[in-house]
Amino acid sequence: MSSVAVLTPESFAEHRSGLKDQDMSGCVPEDEAYIPTYLEAFPPLPEKGAPGEKTGEPASAWGGKIRPIKASVITQVFHVPLEERRYKDNSQFGEGEEAKVCLDIMQRTGAHIELSLAKDQGLSIMVTGKLESVMKARKEIVARLQTQASATVAIPKEHHRFVIGKNGEKLQDLELKTATKIAIPRPDDPSANIRITGTKEGIEKARHEILLISAEQDKRAVERVSLEKAFHPFIAGAHNRLVQELSQETGARISIPPPSLPKDEIVITGEKEAVALALSRIRAIYDDKKRKTTTISVEVKKSQHKYIIGPKGNTLQEILETTGVSVEMPPLDSGSETIILRGEPDKLGPALTQVYAKAKSVMVVEVTAPAWLHRFIIGKKGQNIGRITQQLPRVHIEFTDGEERISLEGPTEEVEQAQAQIQEIIKDLLVRMDYTEVIIDQRFHRHLIGKNGANINRIKEQYKVSVRIPQDSERSGLVRIEGDPKGVQLARRELIEMVQRMENERTKDLIVEQKFHRTIIGQKGEKIKEVRDKFPEVIINFPDPSQKSDIVQLRGPKNEVEKCGKFLQKIIADLIENSFSLSVPIFKQFHKNIIGKGGANIKKIREETNTKIDLPTENSNSEMILITGKKSYCEAARDRILAIQRELANIKETEVAIPARLHNSLIGSKGCLVRSIMEDCGGVHIHFPSEGSGSDKVTIRGPVGEVEKAKKQLLQLAEEKQVNNFTAELQAKPEYHKFLIGRGGANIRRVRDKTGARIIFPSPDDTEQELITIVGKEEAVRQAQKELECLVKNLDDVVEDNMVVDVRHHRHFVCRRGQVLRELAEEYGGVAVSFPRTGANSQRVTLKGAKDCVEAAKKRIQEIIEDLESQVSVEVAIPQRYHRAIMGPKGCRIQLITREHEVQIKFPEREDSAAGQKRQEAPPQENGEVSPEAEFVARKCDIITIAGRVEKCELAKAALLALVPITEDVEVSYELHRYIIGQKGSGIRKMMEEYEVNIWVPQPEKQLDVIKVTGLVANMERAKQGLLDRVKELQAEQADRALRSFKVTMSVDPKFHPKIIGRKGAVISQIRKDHDVSIQFPDKGDEQQDLIVILGYERNAEEASQAIRQLVAEWQEMVSQDVHLDPRTHARIIGARGKAIRKLMEEFKVDIRFPQPGSDEPDKVTVTGLPETVDNAIDHLLNLEEEYMLSVTETETLAAYMKPPSRYGGGGGAGADDGSGGPAKGFVVRDAPWNAAGNKAPDMSSAEDFPTFGTSVAPKQASAWGPKKF
Repeated sequence: MSSVAVLTPESFAEHRSGLKDQDMSGCVPEDEAYIPTYLEAFPPLPEKGAPGEKTGEPASAWGGKIRPIKASVITQVFHVPLEERRYKDNSQFGEGEEAKVCLDIMQRTGAHIELSLAKDQGLSIMVTGKLESVMKARKEIVARLQTQASATVAIPKEHHRFVIGKNGEKLQDLELKTATKIAIPRPDDPSANIRITGTKEGIEKARHEILLISAEQDKRAVERVSLEKAFHPFIAGAHNRLVQELSQETGARISIPPPSLPKDEIVITGEKEAVALALSRIRAIYDDKKRKTTTISVEVKKSQHKYIIGPKGNTLQEILETTGVSVEMPPLDSGSETIILRGEPDKLGPALTQVYAKAKSVMVVEVTAPAWLHRFIIGKKGQNIGRITQQLPRVHIEFTDGEERISLEGPTEEVEQAQAQIQEIIKDLLVRMDYTEVIIDQRFHRHLIGKNGANINRIKEQYKVSVRIPQDSERSGLVRIEGDPKGVQLARRELIEMVQRMENERTKDLIVEQKFHRTIIGQKGEKIKEVRDKFPEVIINFPDPSQKSDIVQLRGPKNEVEKCGKFLQKIIADLIENSFSLSVPIFKQFHKNIIGKGGANIKKIREETNTKIDLPTENSNSEMILITGKKSYCEAARDRILAIQRELANIKETEVAIPARLHNSLIGSKGCLVRSIMEDCGGVHIHFPSEGSGSDKVTIRGPVGEVEKAKKQLLQLAEEKQVNNFTAELQAKPEYHKFLIGRGGANIRRVRDKTGARIIFPSPDDTEQELITIVGKEEAVRQAQKELECLVKNLDDVVEDNMVVDVRHHRHFVCRRGQVLRELAEEYGGVAVSFPRTGANSQRVTLKGAKDCVEAAKKRIQEIIEDLESQVSVEVAIPQRYHRAIMGPKGCRIQLITREHEVQIKFPEREDSAAGQKRQEAPPQENGEVSPEAEFVARKCDIITIAGRVEKCELAKAALLALVPITEDVEVSYELHRYIIGQKGSGIRKMMEEYEVNIWVPQPEKQLDVIKVTGLVANMERAKQGLLDRVKELQAEQADRALRSFKVTMSVDPKFHPKIIGRKGAVISQIRKDHDVSIQFPDKGDEQQDLIVILGYERNAEEASQAIRQLVAEWQEMVSQDVHLDPRTHARIIGARGKAIRKLMEEFKVDIRFPQPGSDEPDKVTVTGLPETVDNAIDHLLNLEEEYMLSVTETETLAAYMKPPSRYGGGGGAGADDGSGGPAKGFVVRDAPWNAAGNKAPDMSSAEDFPTFGTSVAPKQASAWGPKKF
């Protein structure tokens, strides 16, 4: 078997390190000139085929042969003999227990089972499905349809675990394959017998498999031998080669515990003969080494131990390989420095020499230097430390952040030279450099830094110093200044002066409700930015929304803080004044009129009153419209909305003076009293003034008659409350309430008239559904309570009674799922009415319930029967095409007529399509009249039958005829048809819904100037007028559109187009908005790329054209200059989300363009503007580049030298192991495939040749400005 070695840069460095170590110790010289071939460095994988077979062609990436795909569905057939069948007495095959069992197994396993009966009465079973399902189904079939036998098989107890397998998988597989149940005794059970249950055939198969597993384990053996840990390296050999050879020779597996594990047991597993052979060989090595070897101990400094061990213990293995001596190292966590060498006496000397050579090959020295000097020791772009590492490449220098020491690691002579040079640099710096530390309160730190570091950068540039301000997370006030002694003192003085000025600042807290914070800040902080621009010296801090705090903090100079505070308080006062809200109850049916056509009415009210008006959703039961804004504006909006309602309906509003102290008692518990009056008076609105206002005016609004009725009841109730207010409560089952109220409120009205008390029943929303409230004078309340209690008591006395009802009337009561019976039960206190079953020929009907309810129900049934017996049938002929319109949505119109007139209406069956095609439909009514040629001839499918009393049938007939729609023509120019239809028919659909008519627009190809309107006579005039109004609107729009279509074409150099458009279209949007015009730029493929088209009113288009020309004239005076800036500074100059560069462009009034990613000149930045502003901007950019480059190089250099030290010779840091200070050459091979004639070396930087997993090929680099927007 071939092996593939993966050579990484790290392993190659270790390999080179090992070679150098050998060279230093005088063992194996390094051949640095040798370069391996491609095949030597990367040996190919073996070809598929016989070992040693060579082919001329490379193997396909998919292999030479495609494996056939196995079917996922399999079929198995097996036989159950007659004597083994569990169910034999079936009278008919396919029925009984066998079929039920198979059906159950199919449902549980998902397999398909087919049974067939053989001539010998045995069962043939075919199972189809996925392999797993088939195996499970077969096991269950055998267990449930075949008689079961059992047998035992004895195997050694230690073999049981091999039968079970990992996680019991082998046992489950065996049970499925043999369709048996195998029971293995528990580990604590002394029995070794395994019980198998199943069919004879299955038992034999399972027994055979178990014995095979046992026989296989009999051939294997495990040996554990304990040998002294010190001799394990001799058994394993250098790099474990000896033990690997031994395993290959004997075929046994040998496991030696690693040096870090304190175990001396070696485990050998395999075939018995192989294990015995390996054991004898290991014992022979152990006995030989124990007899011949001796030991010596040496003391070596603990810090040098890691150089003796080497990377991954390689040095110890090399000593063992070259000298045959084992080096025993003390654990790294122990304080011992003693090393033991074990081997033959004549080899201990060379081994000891190598140990000392390795220990002394590397030296570690620490140089003391103040931490603040480290960056100066490293030098600008690492030049100081770079000179040392170039001269002494094998020395690793490590700077530890925050500690006053520098570590040097490498060969002794070179380390001493490096130490001397560094100490000289430190001495020189201490003479030339100085530092100071100032304690400054942490709250002032961000003000010292300034916006985008403006303050601190100015101090750094002015005094040529470095200022370190700690991060907020450090919670430290120590500010450190380093640099030229004079500059340090000047910088310190300026910082202290800044702090003193800030300490004299004032802080003021404003209490602002949190709900106003977002409004004051504005969208994307626009409004608060205006405030900050107005008061630049004041810092405004809003609390975090999660804190739910109302405190807004202002900080800055005293006078400015006061002015800013007053300004904000004025804003807050305006917000509070504009947050007044008012609720107006408007009848639900008038909400659409309040909104108006296309929202015109509500929009006009909002704009003219400067208020926010919210209406409830269509599916909401609420009638309240909420108005928000200034109080006076809200009241004006309310008056206008109420005026619309008064115009639409005969609505009256009146005010009643009722003492405020009575308001709560009139409203009642949870509003029950006032609600009962509103329901009793046709849904009027009664509005009480808010509590604490002191007003005694109660407003009543609604239809004229109902308002007067409600006023009378309210005053009467107030009088009762004032004279003698008494309340009593009564409990009654909810099903009795309708009976107590009576039909049309007759029963309860009788009690009210008799006693003078007011009786209030709970509404469906109330939690207490059984509670009835009685209000009035005490005497009247007591009398009413007594009568109601008597009625409820009678209702609680359940009786059963019978009555005779003719069989022909039974269907009327029980049809429509017993709707009539349900209505009787609801109306008469839940009385139960039972009719005999169909076909029983009985006329006896049973009624069960309260005595009074039963009597009332009998009386009602008798009335219904009388109606049925006096019923007649009236036919009305209406063309079938109108039947659907007459029925209305979901039959609502017909249901209303049947309910109002107590009749039954039956529509005929629809005529089939074939017959309908033969007949010519009568033309529709035009303009309300039937044309002479449209004589209507009634057909069977046109006849509607009405059943009921004669007078009620006539009324229902008239109501049906009133629902027959008529058709009228409205003259509308063909050109306007598409505008009337609207986008996707929305316009015409809206008109049809608003006027409840059907509007038919002719086909476009006919080009007719007529639109047909079909609907009820009552809706027709309104619909026609609405259509004509729409036509007038469209004609006015057409005229306006003609005026707006004035076109101005102007030529502008395409290079100015992006500037005219502006960032995110800001400039062009402003021009469009200011002049109310449409401006179109040429598309990319257009021939004339310089033409800009302006559409709008003539005057506006000319003004917009002039504005664009003025902008272009200004830009033509501008110049563009290129400046080369290091790409590493671009992101810093641009700032977060382009904030810094935008500020810079605004400050210098220039446009700055950075190169696109992948540009040929990545350092070229273009500055455009007036000549003097461009020069100033370029100077500023160059200053920024110099400042940022200092920071960039320092960061990169520090990062390079702050890495943790690598082991000697491993590369990294400043120490290179190739003897040169230049860059590493990489790994070089000869005879690579890309060096052959006609081949090209792969591009390592190409994302297409070397794609990254999980990303697309050659992904584009993201711009510093974010993604492009088109």
